Amino acid sequence: MDTILFCPQKRYFNILTLAVNIVIVGAFTQSVFLPIMANDLFAKVSNPVINTNQASISIITEVSSEAELKNFDESVQKRYPNAIIYDIDKGIKHIKLTKYYDSRPVKINVVEVNPKLAKDYELFPALASDTLSSKKTISNIAKENNALIALNGTYFKPQTGVPLGTLMINEKIYTGPIYNRVAFGIFENGYDVARIQLNASIKTKDLTVKVDNINQPRMLSTYVLAYTPDWGRTAPMTPKYGLQFAVEDNKIVQISTSALQIPQNGFVIAGPSSSLSKFKLGDKVKLDISTIPEWKNVKHIISGGPYLVKNDEVFVDMTAQKLSAIGGKNPRSAIGYTLDNNLILVSVDGREGSSVGMTLMQLANFMKSIGCINAINLDGGGSTVMYVNGKVVNSPQVQGGIPLSNAVVLSKKT
Repeated sequence: MDTILFCPQKRYFNILTLAVNIVIVGAFTQSVFLPIMANDLFAKVSNPVINTNQASISIITEVSSEAELKNFDESVQKRYPNAIIYDIDKGIKHIKLTKYYDSRPVKINVVEVNPKLAKDYELFPALASDTLSSKKTISNIAKENNALIALNGTYFKPQTGVPLGTLMINEKIYTGPIYNRVAFGIFENGYDVARIQLNASIKTKDLTVKVDNINQPRMLSTYVLAYTPDWGRTAPMTPKYGLQFAVEDNKIVQISTSALQIPQNGFVIAGPSSSLSKFKLGDKVKLDISTIPEWKNVKHIISGGPYLVKNDEVFVDMTAQKLSAIGGKNPRSAIGYTLDNNLILVSVDGREGSSVGMTLMQLANFMKSIGCINAINLDGGGSTVMYVNGKVVNSPQVQGGIPLSNAVVLSKKT
């Protein structure tokens, strides 16, 4: 298809033809070639416009944007036949559809975002509060972050709200991985998916000790754990035959076998005495934190599990990620992306007659069918809730959704 030029008078011109004609005229008159902008085609000849590059870029950008919007509209219509499709904002669509599995209905909500069109929006995880031990409804989390779209995020401890698994917001790691579960990485210009391991250590000039996790419940008495002010005021109890030390401004200021208060400008390290007894009061220490794989320039990470789609293939590693307990047909939430970098957010209603839910394999096949080349499962069941443009759009078991630890939100850039 030829690229076209739009003029206020609703007339369309072929850009290539126009350019050739202007060059020919210039050649015959042996005059200096002064290209003209679209809006000046109907202006007087005595008022030429010389800023050619700016005009050309403006025209190409406008045409490119219109073509991208048309392609997006057509691709969404094709991917979701018989669905109800809402335009939420430029490049952001909300799709409602019902599928049938073994003659039983499943209600699905999808949000698809084209980043080339929705340039003013950014995706990031959002916590319910400044500290990890907190929960709020998704509507409250969304409103506090001026979010247009929100979907429940990673697993969390129901009693406290502490996220269970990797959570990074604005390059800051709040919680570390559990069972090296798969996580969704959000970069400035795209996404990635991988199983995440923590690579952390506490160091002095002559001593290095591995740190097994950050702001997570203790799973083994032999683990060395770090607790930051995001955890709360006080670190958890020390394990049997263990100790902990408080670090403020990179200096050990307190050592105890009891739970210590977490310094605002520091952290607490807790673990077995066999690992920590060589650290002394007054030692200068450094906490190094990174992940494996080392995602350079990653801004945000939100974990889930298991995989649903991996490298364009259906891949459900439920057992490997110790998630066998979430099998069966249930309400589901998922996040993924397409080959052309469109973001996909999905909520599936379940445990009711009008929508029986999905198995993980059914969800994986659905994510693949709508174009995801990588996708992961998020927390589901009673946590599944999707918020679009001011309201909850699915049917969670508790009206409005249960209080959540965190959500993944799409908000206008500030």
